[in-house]
Amino acid sequence: MTRLLTVIGALVLLGGVVACSPTQPDSAPLQPHTERKGPVGPVPPGLERYYGQTLSWGPCADYARTSSDQAAYQDSTIECARLEVPMDYAAPQGATITLGLLRKPASDPSQRIGSLVMNPGGPGASGMSTAASLAPSIGATELGQRFDLVGFDPRGIGASEPVVRCLTGQERDAERLDSDADTSAAGTAETEREAQVHASRCGERTGNEMLSNVGTRDVVKDMDVLRSALGDEKLTYLGYSYGTRIGSEYAEDFPRNVRAMVLDGAIDPTQNATESLVAQGAGFQKAFNDFAAWCAQQQNCAVGADPAKAVRAYQDLTRPLVDEPVAAGAGRELSYSDATMATIQALYTPSLWEQLNNALVELRQGRGNVLMALADSYYGRNPDGTYASTMDAFDAVHCVDDERTTDQAATADADRRYREAAPFLDDGRGASGARDVCSFWPVPVTGESAQPQVDGLPPTLVISTTGDPATPYQAGVELASALHARLLTYEGTQHTVFLQGVSCVDDATTRYLVDLQLPAEGTRCTK
Repeated sequence: MTRLLTVIGALVLLGGVVACSPTQPDSAPLQPHTERKGPVGPVPPGLERYYGQTLSWGPCADYARTSSDQAAYQDSTIECARLEVPMDYAAPQGATITLGLLRKPASDPSQRIGSLVMNPGGPGASGMSTAASLAPSIGATELGQRFDLVGFDPRGIGASEPVVRCLTGQERDAERLDSDADTSAAGTAETEREAQVHASRCGERTGNEMLSNVGTRDVVKDMDVLRSALGDEKLTYLGYSYGTRIGSEYAEDFPRNVRAMVLDGAIDPTQNATESLVAQGAGFQKAFNDFAAWCAQQQNCAVGADPAKAVRAYQDLTRPLVDEPVAAGAGRELSYSDATMATIQALYTPSLWEQLNNALVELRQGRGNVLMALADSYYGRNPDGTYASTMDAFDAVHCVDDERTTDQAATADADRRYREAAPFLDDGRGASGARDVCSFWPVPVTGESAQPQVDGLPPTLVISTTGDPATPYQAGVELASALHARLLTYEGTQHTVFLQGVSCVDDATTRYLVDLQLPAEGTRCTK
């Protein structure tokens, strides 16, 4: 459960963003070229060469880091480059690192406003991958006509170099198979020993200097360098999920450098890690309840025809996996941990509910293939057994961004509260006081939770979904208040909503991004 608490904290926009806009007509392939547009806007002392650097744009194929990227990056109407930034902004003349960039140029240069920079969440998700998935469908829309769509892989993630690495594929597989359900003194000690080994491997394989400078504090500085190198005096930004934390911290550090900012699926900037986790548990429980109500109307519902009994039915299906994993194909076994993570993956969006029900029906028959496929998707496991850097990067950023709970009693209390908030995820073995990997992290915390100070920030837009399981609705209310932003409410059950086919949200947000016209106060949208 300790690992589950940590991993559930990954506010990842799973599967990327699905756009439901017209397909863009074929356009001429882009040619490799160099471009120097900076420095533009304010430049912090000592960073002139970064803000004014030349970008070399070319084909994207060599930037692919996953099997899905390999196909998407063949599109000849997108282009990629590398942005150089300091590893440590306190020593800008020292070591440097690079960030991967992917761009779909505006289809109507005569009406181009600038760049729309996006981050899809995580921490650990690839902005390049998400921009590539969006490019074909929004290219012919007003956003695609007026903006260059730009996705970047934050430091240590995806195609950025160096990448954060903690575990090999085999080590990650072994960790997933161990559900850490033994809450005895001996079991707690063993879980903590594994966490210590995990943390030490991150330090050995990534390097402590990189780990010390991989947090959101540094990502927002990178994003301002990117703004200038792209030639934009002001930043236009779209952040989903954890990307809203990047946005809110950028707004605090560089409020006068913002043109427009859309934050969808918000993280409350003032909430501590435990309170955020418990609220998220309640969000996933609500999504499970909604799934159970939908499932009860289906012909063969794995958790039964009575939604009030669905939690118990789910527990009866999954709890035996703690002691006896089931076959999941290709010589692999489905653990309790993987079954619950697969369920969480599917609860992010109703479009996966049918697959989840089929997976649970299959589990009832003693097989775990479909649940394993869902869990593999969550963890970023490739068909060859390797993994994307997503989960390694999540640990690295989370462990330097957020406060650490190093007291076993406090950890057990957080675990108990989480089980009460999300009973469908309770394995029945009691709360664990085992400290997580961050408790043994080799470098100190660099982030902080505090009310943002955003004097000079122009009007911004926060989107919050009433039934968002990962970033509960109230977090959006709190973030909008902290940033003095306009709140746009979507009534639904899913994680994030913009550019996912809800015309009310898409139209209102497009008007803001293009014309800086906010939706009316109190606007609420439905499907």
